[in-house]
Amino acid sequence: MGSCFSNLRPFGWDSQYKASVLEAPDVENEVKGEVDGLPVFQEYSFEQLRLATSGFAVENIVSEHGEKAPNVVYKGKLDAQRRIAVKRFNRAAWPDPRQFMEEARSVGQLRNHRLANLLGCCAEEEERLLVAEYLPNDTLAKHLFHWETQPMKWPMRLRVVLYLAQALEYCTSKGRALYHDLNAYRVLFDDDCNPRLSCFGLMKNSRDGKSYSTNLAFTPPEYLRTGRVTPESVIYSFGTLLLDVLSGKHIPPSRALDLIRDRNFETLTDSCLEGQFSDEDGTELVRLASRCLHYEQRERPNVKSLVTALAPLQNDVDVPSYVLMDIPHGGTSSLESLPLSPLGDACFRMDLTAIHEILEQVGYKDDEGTANELSFQMWTDQMQETLNSKKKGDNAFRHKDFNTAIECYTQFIDVGTMVSPTVFARRCLSYLMTDMPQQALSDAVQALVVSPIWPTAFYLQAAALSSLGMDNEAQEALKDGSSLETKRNGNSSH
Repeated sequence: MGSCFSNLRPFGWDSQYKASVLEAPDVENEVKGEVDGLPVFQEYSFEQLRLATSGFAVENIVSEHGEKAPNVVYKGKLDAQRRIAVKRFNRAAWPDPRQFMEEARSVGQLRNHRLANLLGCCAEEEERLLVAEYLPNDTLAKHLFHWETQPMKWPMRLRVVLYLAQALEYCTSKGRALYHDLNAYRVLFDDDCNPRLSCFGLMKNSRDGKSYSTNLAFTPPEYLRTGRVTPESVIYSFGTLLLDVLSGKHIPPSRALDLIRDRNFETLTDSCLEGQFSDEDGTELVRLASRCLHYEQRERPNVKSLVTALAPLQNDVDVPSYVLMDIPHGGTSSLESLPLSPLGDACFRMDLTAIHEILEQVGYKDDEGTANELSFQMWTDQMQETLNSKKKGDNAFRHKDFNTAIECYTQFIDVGTMVSPTVFARRCLSYLMTDMPQQALSDAVQALVVSPIWPTAFYLQAAALSSLGMDNEAQEALKDGSSLETKRNGNSSH
């Protein structure tokens, strides 16, 4: 790091600095409290969330430990429109549905630009689920510890910790000062690449469960003694995040404090940051981290003091986060530049005749590998009748008799012995041809439940959304289909 921290005074805050941070005067929180366009907190049915996540498909898991986690987080889309994150709890986590609902409703009253806000919940029979905003640009852990093209720049790291402090300040002002297991995986990046705090940490993973699931080396000392999390425990965890931001690594607090005492700042700080910040800025952040990690709770700064200390350190405040992160902005990518297949292009142009020709040409190739439990019932008269209805539907579809196709495919689907994403796709187009876009959208969603990574279902979803006048949502569906197709083609070429 060269000369960074070369002028650092012997450690220990002087009284002037301590007063400015620990006893900061009340300042108006600049973060706007209400978030435009978000629905009020509501209850969702289990079926709604099953459809939104394509049947809780493994392909839609976004939580850190995948299927192995006791509580799994999925990405999804409500009614093929609003992107959501769905946390599905272990069945034994919240046995009393009333307690779960009360806790969820309390968190669901919060609405802030610094949070990935809680939109709703579900408590049906033994199922317990939370529904939050889905933020598409990964976690702080990914950008700090597992970056691919470039490390996070210093101004962006400072922005992250300020926005996080503002999020905690807002929660505290609303009576939710406790945050469970604050770590780099809880910080998410939205469409504009602005960092936000996940609302999931405002609720414990179970009614009587642990507040910390991370390595004991990162757990507040008082929690190890008493098993209780306090507002000061959250400050301690914030200190571990400051260390993450400084070092680009997940350094245990005890090790970091040893490095600070020994003035070994080159080991503590990320070598990728060389020349990006001044001695003064580095000194302030190291000191703030050290205070947050103080063994005695009363010696740690409060959350308002964190905001006051971090605000003056900000650089490049007029530069958008997506520029600092060097991530293409959602609105800048042109649909014309997407690598669309002939079907994707036809859905983009809303050329229903071309879509029909392509679906007819492809036939049932994409049904290969679809799970169907075939039993002796396959050979009963009822099953033969079901297969005949599908055959009649295919014949009507081929001859563009779409009303008959809908009728026959519906008979096949209603029996439910076999599932076919292609039948849903064909009935979807038939609905579009007969000016029933809402039913078409429902079928495109059902096709994804059967086959969660099928580009055709996303493309048809885009066509249905376009017919409903939902152009922005249609564009997102086209992008999803194109992305899946690009991955599939890339895998097949190896």
